[in-house]
Amino acid sequence: MTSAVRKAVIPAAGMGTRFLPAAKSQPKEMLPIVDKPSIQYVVEEAALAGLRDVLVITGRGKRAIEDHFDRNFELEFYLEEHGKADLLREVQATNDLADLHFIRQRDPLGLGHAVSVARDHTGPEPFAVLLGDDIMIDDARLLRTMLDVHAAEGGSVLALMEVAPPEISAYGCAAVEVVEPGLVRVRGLVEKPAPADAPSNLAVIGRYVFSPEIYDSLDRTEPGVGGELQLTDGVAGLLDGHPVHGVVFSEGRYDIGQKLDFLRANIELALERPDLGPELASYLRTLVRDRLS
Repeated sequence: MTSAVRKAVIPAAGMGTRFLPAAKSQPKEMLPIVDKPSIQYVVEEAALAGLRDVLVITGRGKRAIEDHFDRNFELEFYLEEHGKADLLREVQATNDLADLHFIRQRDPLGLGHAVSVARDHTGPEPFAVLLGDDIMIDDARLLRTMLDVHAAEGGSVLALMEVAPPEISAYGCAAVEVVEPGLVRVRGLVEKPAPADAPSNLAVIGRYVFSPEIYDSLDRTEPGVGGELQLTDGVAGLLDGHPVHGVVFSEGRYDIGQKLDFLRANIELALERPDLGPELASYLRTLVRDRLS
């Protein structure tokens, strides 16, 4: 019988080199999308999917993440005393999103190693992994679907998205067998293949549901380039003896590890807000008109 997934793991130990110098003295996960740190979107997604036990894998210089989800009595007192009830509710909401736990990945040995650090916390249970660079604005629909597939099929489940052939070299790539529309059985995985060598255009995106066997597979996996343990290689090690499915999706994702998508997320999410959208849309129309004139 397949155990229900109760826990989520969020690796957040990366150095954020693509966002230097902004990430020099603050975690890249604390960079705001409009007015919320990017990692808050990920924690909210886990909670919306019913995963309220959340382990965040951090590293040196990441204390601000833990502080963000902790109580700030002085700030709450100030907001209450000054009648800022709406802001007070938003600040207090971050304290109660989930039961948050934090542990450090002491050495930067890759994403596979970061996931392996969660072993004592998740134990013999299945668990979800949500990468902080991928923001999903879909009311947790993708993650819920993945949890449903795990409940029905067991094993592990990957999020897959079709990308243009030239882009596949930036991702893990899945060779698949179609089960039904939107659901595939993963038969092979290749980490960052050249476009000519890619078995498909299905890229592995930063949402996973793992059976606990992933830990033994990671133990057997040899470090790759730069001495890092690749999560894709660990998942590939499951394929011979354990089912691995993929949920194919196309909407709701922002890759905020890329500067252009980070900017796109800020603009598009701001446009959806009634307090910002109309004025921002007017500004953008004027900007485009002036630039094209």
